[in-house]
Amino acid sequence: MSKRSEEFFGVMLDFFPSLNSAYRKSIEDNGEVLETVIIEDIFMPEIIRLLREDKNIKLLKDIFNYFEEISECEDKHLIKILSITVLEILGNDKTVLSVAQKYMGPKIIQLQREADIGLGRI
Repeated sequence: MSKRSEEFFGVMLDFFPSLNSAYRKSIEDNGEVLETVIIEDIFMPEIIRLLREDKNIKLLKDIFNYFEEISECEDKHLIKILSITVLEILGNDKTVLSVAQKYMGPKIIQLQREADIGLGRI
């Protein structure tokens, strides 16, 4: 796992400190950090919940601002992981996606559209 990926998970745990034990358990159960598994199974259910509620505006803005920051970094692996986990999952539910789009920056919007195209949704 790259240094940038390690930082990513640290920031995600800062956003969701209650998920720390689930994160640690995933690593223990799998013997390593499985990036897509952790994002899809641990972080995305919480992000989806926040988007469905659409009440914790500051946290949602912070999360999506961070995703935008990631989308502009040089770590192509992390950008790909973000695209194939977070952005593909957001596209699974049009209602959730429409809420998420309120918080997305231009690069994340572009990556999300590319993820949808890659899956044949557009």
